[in-house]
Amino acid sequence: MATETIRIGGLELRFLQSRETTGGSIDMFEMTAQPNARMPVPHYHESWDEAVYGLDGTINFHIDGQDIAIGPGQSAFIRRGVVHGFTNKTQAPATCLCLLTPGVLGPGYFREIAALLGAGAPDPAKMKEVMLRYGLIPVAP
Repeated sequence: MATETIRIGGLELRFLQSRETTGGSIDMFEMTAQPNARMPVPHYHESWDEAVYGLDGTINFHIDGQDIAIGPGQSAFIRRGVVHGFTNKTQAPATCLCLLTPGVLGPGYFREIAALLGAGAPDPAKMKEVMLRYGLIPVAP
C-alpha cells in the first residue's frame, strides 16, 4: 500500500493503513507535530479508541484531565468518549504512531480539515461541522 501524507499547518500525518485498506479494522498513521504548532481543539471520539506510541521527540497529551508526556517508547490509550487534546511544548518536532480501532475515520477527515485551513482563516462553524460529520466531538477548553 502506498502511504499518503497530509499536512495541516504544523501537523503532518503519514497514513500507513486506513479503513479503506483494512476493511474498517484500523486506521494507522505517523503524526509529527512541530514546536508550538496550532493543534486541534480538545475533543473526543464517538466510535473508536486510539492508542498513541512515541517515536521521536516528546508530545504532550491531555487525556481525561491528566497531562501525559509521550516520548520514544512510551504510549497512551484513549478510550472512545474520553476528552483529549495534544500539543508539542518542546523546541523540536515530535512524532508518534497513532492507531485507531475500529478504522472508521480514514484520511478523508484530515484532507477536509487541511482544505479548510488552506483556504485562509478557518471558519469555526465549518471546522465543527466537519468534525461532527466524522464523529469527533469538540469540547470547549
